[in-house]
This record gives sequence, C-alpha cells and structure tokens, in this order.
Amino acid sequence: MWNPMSKFTLADLEQRVKERAKASADVSYTRKLLDKGIAHCAKKFGEEAVEVVVAAVSEDKDRLIGESADTLYHLMVLLEARGITLAEVEALLETRTKKSGLEEKASRNEADR
Repeated sequence: MWNPMSKFTLADLEQRVKERAKASADVSYTRKLLDKGIAHCAKKFGEEAVEVVVAAVSEDKDRLIGESADTLYHLMVLLEARGITLAEVEALLETRTKKSGLEEKASRNEADR
C-alpha cells in the first residue's frame, strides 16, 4: 500500500510519464492514452476527478488517496499531451502565493472563477 513517508514527488511522476510516453503502446498505458489524443486524456482526467469527489464525500480515506493518485497521474498525462511542464504550473502557483487566496481569485476574470 502507500507509504506516508515516501519521497516520491510530482516531479518524479512527471519524469515517469515522460519516459513512458516514449515507449511502445504495446507496453505503456501512458503511450496508449497519448495516442488516443488530448480529448481522450482530458476525459480520463475528468473521470478520475469525479472519482476523487465521490471518495471524498463518502469519507473513505484509502479510496480518496488512491483516486487522488490516479487523478494526479492523469493530470500529468494531460499536461504531457499539451506540452505543458510541471514547472510551468508551479511557476503560476508561485505567483499566486504572493496574494491572499481571496485577492488572487478576485483578480481573475469572471469566467475563470
């Protein structure tokens, strides 16, 4: 099962996804997902996100942890499909930490809220 003291990071996951993206679809689920296109990758991410919500509402901690891991994996695949790096996402998050959450949210366009 999961190890709460794990040193595995999102950067490690991103690297694993990049490596698996180079493999054949015969041996790599990641490659299979990417070969089906961005819309399919986005759909898989959405499905996993819904499963996170269901697990959270059902208050099943182990299921929530598992579904969160699945969601993070599928997010990394989706980012890979669009050529977006984790560093780009982290850079944006860093700029957002310079304001309170309420200030940051208020500064976004209405459509982004």
